[in-house]
Amino acid sequence: MSDSSPLPPVRLRPEAELARDALSTPLLSRAARLARWAGSGTRVDAGGGLVDELLPAAAEALALSGDDAAALASEAWRVAVDTGLVEITDEETGTVTAGQELARLTGGSPHDVLAVWLTALETVVADASVPDLDGLVDAMDAGGEVDFASLDWDPQAEAAFLDGVLRNLYLLAVSENGPGDAAVPLPALAASVIVPSGTGEPTDDMLEQVSAAMMRLDDRFRVLEPVGLVVYQPVDEALMADPDGSGGTDGAAAGEASAAVDDTDVTRYGMVRLTPLGAYGLRARLLEDGFEVPAVGDLADKGADVLLDGTSAYPPAAAQAETEQWLTRRDPLVAATELLAAARGADPGAPLRRLRCQQALSLVGPEAEPALREVLDDAELGGLARVWLSERGAADVPPPTERMVFWLTIDTVAAQLQAEGDSEELHALVEGLARQHSGFFAAAWRVDHPATPDVLEAMGRLHPDKRIAKEARKAAFKARSQQGS
Repeated sequence: MSDSSPLPPVRLRPEAELARDALSTPLLSRAARLARWAGSGTRVDAGGGLVDELLPAAAEALALSGDDAAALASEAWRVAVDTGLVEITDEETGTVTAGQELARLTGGSPHDVLAVWLTALETVVADASVPDLDGLVDAMDAGGEVDFASLDWDPQAEAAFLDGVLRNLYLLAVSENGPGDAAVPLPALAASVIVPSGTGEPTDDMLEQVSAAMMRLDDRFRVLEPVGLVVYQPVDEALMADPDGSGGTDGAAAGEASAAVDDTDVTRYGMVRLTPLGAYGLRARLLEDGFEVPAVGDLADKGADVLLDGTSAYPPAAAQAETEQWLTRRDPLVAATELLAAARGADPGAPLRRLRCQQALSLVGPEAEPALREVLDDAELGGLARVWLSERGAADVPPPTERMVFWLTIDTVAAQLQAEGDSEELHALVEGLARQHSGFFAAAWRVDHPATPDVLEAMGRLHPDKRIAKEARKAAFKARSQQGS
């Protein structure tokens, strides 16, 4: 996916709701509590981490217990430092004080809260790409530098791998035909970055890579869940049991656990779901990386021309949601007048603009009728105006001329080609036109529409009947010759 390829628009929750979600995430809430807990006696080491002797007290302040209490407290402290919730006031003595961002987090606007959370997210994403600390310590040379080769770990490659996974998770979540709010099986997510698109049956090597990637992602998502990015169901540990006991597990117990595993239950292999807060966070990261990442509502305060052009690449449901937001800010008659004016044109994008205009007008009430009557004699808009008025049972709607019918037909097919390509709906439309109008191609090539040759060529390509397809190609040739003369 290139930086110039726009992603599908995401429907974001209101910032106030997202800010409440951010404040309730385990990691950020712990970091804020530690920032309030820190006092004159709080000390940090050279790296800004809480000194070991204070970790039990920090864990107690967070009401944490168990073997991982100190590690969780240390992680929360690191986030507090990185986000500016606490500040190191004297590096030599290691003393700290509450940072300015703490007041922003607790008393600022929802946008302020989300800004602090985004900083925390960056810290956690960076941590998720790093191997365990014990491994890092073991890999240090005499000079205190990490020997990455001995870890079989490339920091840049690991960060790129995680970025690719998160980008694909975002794409799955916002795609109109994707899982939406449902969880994604970890094997499918791993395969999305390992197996090239269009691959038929994956090779054994690909499957091994997917399996290895799953284990890496299992670790990563366990780290990412506490910051509120995802909801994660980890890989079932029984799947990783070693039946012969060579992995250090009791052989009989491991064998029993392995036998109890239902290999057909995909949920046992890990399930991950992007949260609404996570969608906000990943969109912010993608924008920072130069991607075009629209959100529904971006065009609500723009002109009708921007709305029609902007929604041209949107899938139908997102286009309707964007249009509904745009319409709520405008008087119906004014909105209809602006939409019709923006729909005019003979450029390649004009047919799709008119289709989006027609779809937008279907959401407008009877108050818009004067605007539609105003364009009844317009060569480009008269057809769609008649359709709108007739569908609402308006009186005194003049019948369309034959030229207008054919022009609107060519315009509609051109818009469908631009919006969906060779879709099933377009196949059905092409077959229906040829079936309902026996002399369609004899008349269609004469239509004075810039897209007439391309539409007829497409109809020749799409129609399953060879005789009719040949008629369409002949008509396309005539239309092109006519336009070239």
